[in-house]
Amino acid sequence: MLAKKRLHWQKYSLVILLLIMAALAGLALQIITQLPDTEVLNSYLPSESTMLFSADGKVLARFHQEENRQVVPLSRISTYVQKAVIATEDPNFFHHHGLDFYGIVRAGIKNFAYGRIVEGGSTITQQLARNLFLNKRKTYTRKLAEALIALQIERRYTKEEILELYLNQVYLGHNAYGIESAANLYFGKSAADLDLAESAMIAGLIRGPELYSPYRNFKGAKLRQIFVINKMLEHGLISEREGKLAAIASLDFSPKNLKSLGETAPYFISYVLQELTDKYGEEMVYHGGLKVYTSLDTRLQAAAEKVVTQFLSSEGKTYHFSQAALVSLDPRTGYIKALVGGADFLESKYNRVTQAKRPPGSSFKPFVYTAAIEQGLMPGEVLQDTPTTFTVWPNRWNPGGTWTPNNFDNKFHGAVTMRGALERSLNIPSIKLLERVGIQSAIDVAQKMGIRSKLEPGLALALGASEVSILELTSAFGVFANAGIRVEPTAITKIENRDGVALFNHRTVERRVLDENVAAIMIDLMRGVLSRGTGFRGQIDRPAAAKTGTSQEFRDAWFVGFVPQLATGVWVGNDDNSPMKGIAEVAICPRIWKSYNQIVLAGQPVLNFPAPEGLTPADYLLAPPAAPEPEPAPTEELTQEEIVPEEPLE
Repeated sequence: MLAKKRLHWQKYSLVILLLIMAALAGLALQIITQLPDTEVLNSYLPSESTMLFSADGKVLARFHQEENRQVVPLSRISTYVQKAVIATEDPNFFHHHGLDFYGIVRAGIKNFAYGRIVEGGSTITQQLARNLFLNKRKTYTRKLAEALIALQIERRYTKEEILELYLNQVYLGHNAYGIESAANLYFGKSAADLDLAESAMIAGLIRGPELYSPYRNFKGAKLRQIFVINKMLEHGLISEREGKLAAIASLDFSPKNLKSLGETAPYFISYVLQELTDKYGEEMVYHGGLKVYTSLDTRLQAAAEKVVTQFLSSEGKTYHFSQAALVSLDPRTGYIKALVGGADFLESKYNRVTQAKRPPGSSFKPFVYTAAIEQGLMPGEVLQDTPTTFTVWPNRWNPGGTWTPNNFDNKFHGAVTMRGALERSLNIPSIKLLERVGIQSAIDVAQKMGIRSKLEPGLALALGASEVSILELTSAFGVFANAGIRVEPTAITKIENRDGVALFNHRTVERRVLDENVAAIMIDLMRGVLSRGTGFRGQIDRPAAAKTGTSQEFRDAWFVGFVPQLATGVWVGNDDNSPMKGIAEVAICPRIWKSYNQIVLAGQPVLNFPAPEGLTPADYLLAPPAAPEPEPAPTEELTQEEIVPEEPLE
């Protein structure tokens, strides 16, 4: 009877065992059929951050979304990092074939003791399999899939290839994926340059990147670092002396790298980012690992930010302006060297250099005078600065009426030369000069020099009634500095893909838009603005030329000036268009321009502007005055269509 019962239970046990084995086999078969093809690793391209570099080789920004990663080959990863990670995560890495059975047994015992999965015993290969192909939920099904994928990976790839993939994939806190991004985030250096102490600190983060972050929990991070060093000693990967020195070494962290857009040139960076997304799309920019080389000079940028901030804080409240902007470019290449788009990028991302368009006031006048020089007039030409009322015929912009403009000082000066009128920024002579040369001629000059904004065809154009951006006005003035040659402004000089293949190389295209002598004569006129005229507070100890400008009721103040190698435009005002107080009298913009140029040009060669060829100084300095213009009638009727806004003051 007992034997019969025993046989009966054996049959049941065998059936149960077979059922369990069948279930396990079915589960294994199901998992195997659903496993991803590890061959994809041959062509696998991880999401990689796009990096932005300044002209002097500094990293300006990293563009990424969910993963900040910079992929590097194993040869560019410190051997200390490799040893630290292996010692901590998988000491038998070079001896197993994807699974560490001793580790699995050890983890199984621990999991049984705790009644849940608390330790996985995963090898580096298993972790790689999980990171690339699986979710991170701790289930037995996932662990089995992880093991099977790890075995496949080990059959197809070398240990070095597996380690390289792992070190470029592993998450290390604060949105840093891969060792290169972590090295930059924590220590401001490349993975190749990490020493033993730094490597041990980063390797210790793998088990709990946010928990052990030195920025959040330095004590915990230090304990993990010591743990890693001890593991390296235990496995004979470093000497005892090396371990002791690393344990007491001071660590130079770079917490500034936690900021998303960087402290330097945020307006410039956002401007470049927009260009990149327009050209390549967001997917490529945020995931494609582009290397973008820009024209920005960090020394000039630092000076620009410093000067703008100083003037905003020291004089902004007194003279009622809350915003300022500055752009500086090399007129010979068009390279944008510095760009400050506003008072505070975190408060307002609106770029007042590239996006804002404001009335330039009298800083538009050089285009009118250039048209006059092109038509053969010389700086000694006499103009009349007398009261004049213009009758405006109705048109699509203006209902018509009369317009009696005034000068900035509300005075009239009689007969004046073109030179004197520009230096003192007199309105009446400039309006009459525009009428004489033709409105369209002045528009044509401005457009060929680089003004892209719409210019309304009226005599008020002489006073800067049409709105322009600081970038286009500064770039247009660069034509004077570059002897009449137009070069389009640019912020990007080269773009490479993740493999270092050039996708874009900027080519400087020069286009002559002004005769050399016309440019030289205009430079001479505008040098007088600095030496004797409205811009005298912007004088610097080298040849320079400039023009001031203010709009109606002091809502805008401008100063655009240049030396042969650098053109710089400055604007101050308020976003709500409210008027400023005393802004012209204290010459805020000329002083900002001067302070900036004194910093950035220090130690730079003093370059001279070319003199007009084939002309004697008398031709353009002391030209004989023309016959006096007859006294105008009290009212001068104009037949051409024009707009007449509120009159800009200067």
